[in-house]
Amino acid sequence: MDTSHLLNLREYEPLAREKLSRMIFDYYANGANDDLTVRENEAAFQRIFLRPRMMAGNAARSMNVSIFGQPMNAPILIAPMAYMMMAHPDGEAAVARAAAARGLNMVVSTSATMALEDIATGVPEGARWFQLYLYKDRAAARDLVQLAEVVGYKAIVLTVDRPYLGYREADIRNNFGLPPPLEVKNLPPDATRDGLAAYVSPLFEDNLRWSDVEWLKSVTGLPVLVKGLLRGDDARLAVDHGADGIIVSNHGGRQLDTAISGINALPEVVEAVDGAAEILVDGGIRRGTDVIKALAYGAKAVLLGRPVLWGLALDGEAGVGRVLDLLLQELDLALALCGCRSLADVTPDLLAGYSPIQERAVR
Repeated sequence: MDTSHLLNLREYEPLAREKLSRMIFDYYANGANDDLTVRENEAAFQRIFLRPRMMAGNAARSMNVSIFGQPMNAPILIAPMAYMMMAHPDGEAAVARAAAARGLNMVVSTSATMALEDIATGVPEGARWFQLYLYKDRAAARDLVQLAEVVGYKAIVLTVDRPYLGYREADIRNNFGLPPPLEVKNLPPDATRDGLAAYVSPLFEDNLRWSDVEWLKSVTGLPVLVKGLLRGDDARLAVDHGADGIIVSNHGGRQLDTAISGINALPEVVEAVDGAAEILVDGGIRRGTDVIKALAYGAKAVLLGRPVLWGLALDGEAGVGRVLDLLLQELDLALALCGCRSLADVTPDLLAGYSPIQERAVR
């Protein structure tokens, strides 16, 4: 389906609902329990207002950013999401290509339906990070991390907010299982890769400790980010145990319903880390102004989730590209209208209700 007539990211979801089966759409769209956190992730951004500057001489603008010395054309990454081949046969590879063509990074999920090597084919090395669910079998986890490193992934994102699967009622109602012949490609050789067994895999560590961050740092030379933190004290502990970055996230509302939104948790995390690590945030990004707000609160970049899946479902790589183009265009316009020449000009005084805690958080 040609998506060139769509004007914003929210217009993709109802069309994707029509195209995908109920089981697949519900898996992507829904969260835990009553979906309160799913809705709050977007609503929280809508309660934040901006104080734009005028006459700033910003006809020429740049969205460039560097994270861990890796240059990106904008502070937007693709969030790790499972089972992309349910949306389109080209799956993760299509998303990686669309992101790389725009100078953006994709974070590839442990639960990808394509092998890490296949996703990497034809995509520049600097355009990929790898998200890890830590295995109970540390040797298998080490092998997977080192494979990612060998085939050109440039950071490891350790997700820590899924020791157990959230209570996802839609998936229970639909008896969700990965449709055959799709498989989770990057599990250990002797693991069950298909159907419901892969979805609720007992391979994943359910007893995570901060020492696991230290262990991960010991088996890779890549930067390690900890994803799934919503508290300043947890973020500080992550840094104290070696984390190079933090991703403030509630897992898209799919784990603990009524968990705080990422954007609301962000200022506390930024203040606690105090510049000792890179901080990113996900959850509810739908507009260019959302990116501005996250950066003004102290994030280095944001991660975009579900709209990528809707674009993929509707038009494969081209659909993903159109989603990214819309967000990039909105971000550039928001920078212009806020009086910013570059991301360095996105400072906390752009936020309505600007206060000293925000200033300290990004100093």
